[in-house]
Amino acid sequence: MRDAKGEILIVDDNKVNRLLMARSVEILGHRASVAENGQIAMSMLVDGTFDILLLDIEMPEMDGFEVLEALKSNAALRDLPVIVTSSVEGLGNIVRCIELGAEDYIPKPVNKILLKARLESCLEKKRLHDEQKRLLKRFATDEVARDLQESGFAIGGHRVSATVLFCDIRDFTAMSEHMAPEATIELLNTYYALMFEAVTSNGGMVNLIVGDGLMALFGAPEPIENSAQSAVNAAAEMCAMIEMLNEERAMLNDPALEVGFGIATGEVVTGYAGTDARATYTCIGKTVNLASRLEAHTKVAQESILMDSATQRRLPVEIRSKEIPAIHFKGFSEDQTIFALEPVTSID
Repeated sequence: MRDAKGEILIVDDNKVNRLLMARSVEILGHRASVAENGQIAMSMLVDGTFDILLLDIEMPEMDGFEVLEALKSNAALRDLPVIVTSSVEGLGNIVRCIELGAEDYIPKPVNKILLKARLESCLEKKRLHDEQKRLLKRFATDEVARDLQESGFAIGGHRVSATVLFCDIRDFTAMSEHMAPEATIELLNTYYALMFEAVTSNGGMVNLIVGDGLMALFGAPEPIENSAQSAVNAAAEMCAMIEMLNEERAMLNDPALEVGFGIATGEVVTGYAGTDARATYTCIGKTVNLASRLEAHTKVAQESILMDSATQRRLPVEIRSKEIPAIHFKGFSEDQTIFALEPVTSID
């Protein structure tokens, strides 16, 4: 938290109560803002950033219960700590506030020592929660982070139609043998930065990194209009970025990078696999296996981007591809019809 201080929003229809509460909050070293009813408070919460909400119950326009319900249904605000400060008596009202998500309940007139303790406790909980969210965004994609926040965590999966992309640097192991460890990591970080940009800018998510290879998913956990086109666009952008990177490497007399992409579209099973203690968002199925086989086959076919027929059928006519000889992949009962994306520098 900023210097252990908090941004506190005080919501009370009584002007004297607002002034007294604001004064108490500021004496405790925090910054206070005020709202005279729930509607004004909700507008302020949407437009501003607050650490704690001090909320009265009995108010015109929008009472405290309605504010709590509105916060609970808003993914961006549901984690905001709320301390109810009210003269409304009765265990039922207190229970209702807690059930609607309130962190605590302080009866009026508010005891200043109790208020201090409650604010410090809520600020510490919010600091820890914000740190968890920061780490989640660092170690999970934005899509997975949103899915966890909106749907919660549960081991299991469901079937969806999506497009899977595999990418790999050709002969990277042999190349890295002649590089210093620091140079190897620096190159991989540059490569990953370019790949992530191409994938995310086209609506996909990178959900697996293994060495110099990565797997990207388009159409899950969030659906997109044409997952096949998005994946192919991403692969084409990746190729263009690698070409630019190779121009810089040539000036340093470094060997050029060659990458291969395999893209397949179809049904996959997505979800969180692992245990309650340690899990990851992943997808499995024949579509995943086919995309992996296609990426490996780029070395044999001497093509940068290979796709299955299901992906090729979903592409607009301006994205040109050519059919290459079918092949029988291990684990598949039938020969696979394969298409190669014709060389392009960019796709609009």
